Amino acid sequence: MLGFALLIAAGTALLSLPISVQDGQTLGFQDRLFTAASAASVTGLVVTDTGTTFTWFGQAVLLVLIQAGGIGFMTMATMFSLMIGKKISYKERLVLQEAFNHHNTEGIVRLIRKVLKYSMVIEGIGTLLFAAHWLDRMPPAQALYYGLFHAVSIFNNSGFDLIGGLTPYVGDVYFNAVSIVLIFLGSVGFIVLSDLIDYPKLRKLSLHSKVVLSFSGGLLVAGAVVIFIFEYTNPLSTGSLNVWEKMLASLFQSTSLRSSGTSTMDTQSLRQATHFFMVILMFIGAAPGSTGGGIKVTTFAIMTAAFFTMVRGKEDVDLFRRRIAKVMVYKAITVMFVALFVVVGATIVLSFSERQPFLMVLYEVTSAFGTVGFSAGLTQQLTPFGKSVIILLMFAGRLGPFTIALALQSKAKKEPFRYPEGKIILG
Repeated sequence: MLGFALLIAAGTALLSLPISVQDGQTLGFQDRLFTAASAASVTGLVVTDTGTTFTWFGQAVLLVLIQAGGIGFMTMATMFSLMIGKKISYKERLVLQEAFNHHNTEGIVRLIRKVLKYSMVIEGIGTLLFAAHWLDRMPPAQALYYGLFHAVSIFNNSGFDLIGGLTPYVGDVYFNAVSIVLIFLGSVGFIVLSDLIDYPKLRKLSLHSKVVLSFSGGLLVAGAVVIFIFEYTNPLSTGSLNVWEKMLASLFQSTSLRSSGTSTMDTQSLRQATHFFMVILMFIGAAPGSTGGGIKVTTFAIMTAAFFTMVRGKEDVDLFRRRIAKVMVYKAITVMFVALFVVVGATIVLSFSERQPFLMVLYEVTSAFGTVGFSAGLTQQLTPFGKSVIILLMFAGRLGPFTIALALQSKAKKEPFRYPEGKIILG
């Protein structure tokens, strides 16, 4: 928590320098804080256009914040420790274990090395692919710079762009394909990436990877189908596109809902049913140990499995023929309720302070807490109080519901007795 707070503070200080903002542009302290928090939490909600407001220096600051926020503060701290040859203590390994929601400390430093290596390789390839695509539209140096910025931004699911919106690329198959792959790789998490890379040699996937890939894939397909159906005849979003472009736009939008926030459609023009459906997917979010937010797809998977366990009258919750420990089910319930409490509470507060339609407020709150970055148009209209609430939501969303629950948790102690079992009527 302190690490992310310091990262945001440092980013705000650097964005407050005159060299960060272009001549003729004015940006107050709260807007600079909002932008730094949005970048460090890899959310992407903005109160000003990134490409026209910030200089190259300011954009570079945002890029560093996005990278540090995406792979995690603890990963960056470990990277610098390894660079100077410092030995990682057991206490620091325990902190890293919590940061990655890893089961144990064994191999945690090796995982950090993989995180850094995979990030650099994927972002490097993405940079070259984007730069090659823009070579015929801008000078080589600018194309390479744009490629780097957008590769880092999209892989880290941040939602920042220098183009002023990606709607012109709604039918661009090349741009969509590269972006979808980058978003998906960033959202499944580094543990899953490691498993996928080792699969040809080991010929097996961990239970975690199976759950993440299956549920992420299912949500991606379901999201694309629902958005395609809901927006098919909407003249303000996809109504003017041909069938292929509608399918591509729906798939891109669904992929972005994992926590990216980049969109090739005007999100403000979407129908209310689509907005509400997107709220659900943004609340679920990406995978643990990824660059995304939300309650995480594994939490959703465990809750879904628990539901079907009850419906079928079974005793054990299981996934892929593996029993899920009851403590994991309790953790999933805790994460979901903490997230619900935060989202509902913030929605009530902002509905009172901002005097805006309920669904618009709920959409913005869920987007901020899920570090997604989609906006229904409320961000630019926020009052100073409203901006403060959204900043706190982005900060809390990047930490994650589980970290918040741990921070609020009192010291566990073993009771010397158990109460007699009681019965309550449900339903």
